Amino acid sequence: MLTDFAKLETFLTVVREKSFSKASSKLGISQPAVTQQMKFIEDYLDTKVVDRKKNGIKLTKEGQLLYNIAQKIEKCVSSSEKDLLKIMNKDVTFIFSASFIIGNYILPKFLNKLKADIHNDVSIKVCDCVDAINDLVEKKVDIALVEELIPNENVIYREWIEDELVLFSNQQLPARVKSKDLLRFKWVCRPQDTQTRDMFKETLECEDMPNCDDFEITSEATSSTAIIQTILHAPKENEQTVSIVSRNAIDGLVKSEVLFESRIGSQKMTNKLYIAYRKDRKHDAFIENVVDYLIKIK
Repeated sequence: MLTDFAKLETFLTVVREKSFSKASSKLGISQPAVTQQMKFIEDYLDTKVVDRKKNGIKLTKEGQLLYNIAQKIEKCVSSSEKDLLKIMNKDVTFIFSASFIIGNYILPKFLNKLKADIHNDVSIKVCDCVDAINDLVEKKVDIALVEELIPNENVIYREWIEDELVLFSNQQLPARVKSKDLLRFKWVCRPQDTQTRDMFKETLECEDMPNCDDFEITSEATSSTAIIQTILHAPKENEQTVSIVSRNAIDGLVKSEVLFESRIGSQKMTNKLYIAYRKDRKHDAFIENVVDYLIKIK
């Protein structure tokens, strides 16, 4: 069994995520496949390694011993893969397609280190999620980084990081805004039926706050860049203009106190981001290396 690291990787992921379903999402395989691999491990060792509880899973005594061993093997495999990639040293450019927030604001933060670690040049194509996955399927890019799942039987999705949406303005905001605040603001909104607007509506419903249709909407924009620029240039006398955007997109401007952020009530508006790659490259050493790198830096 120790020579079949795929099963050990499943075991490690189940333990770290404390859930079979979350491990399934992280690994890009079905939940029955996770269950089957865990059963194989327990049958092979003739002992239980995890107990499934209502609030997750718990390692048995034997499971803890296996976890310690599997961690050591994982480190050895990771080190060996890096050495192998250095030997291969492919002179190619690794191409990402990335949705707007990821390509413009998240990926650039660690792009130089990524290039050094994988020993290759990296290129990014920024586009919407549908185009990013189409480019992946059509073999125009190596990996797609997207903000939503676009169903395709040829694509494996791995859960990556969470992106938080925040309320922001070019003037000071309370740490948590209330219903009366929302109604006095002027708004720059996303168009109807967009993912961001839908998430915003759900948050308002959960907080029992007014619907965004009741707000004073001055304009609509689809681009985060356009929204940020609109807020930056909004007048400050006798009114306050606000909008919703990814926290990653305004992080630097908030730190320099050019923009100010807030949350709505007690709710956090979070959105899952995903790493996507083609099934036919599931065991490609370069794909695996980059995916592992991305997952570890989150």
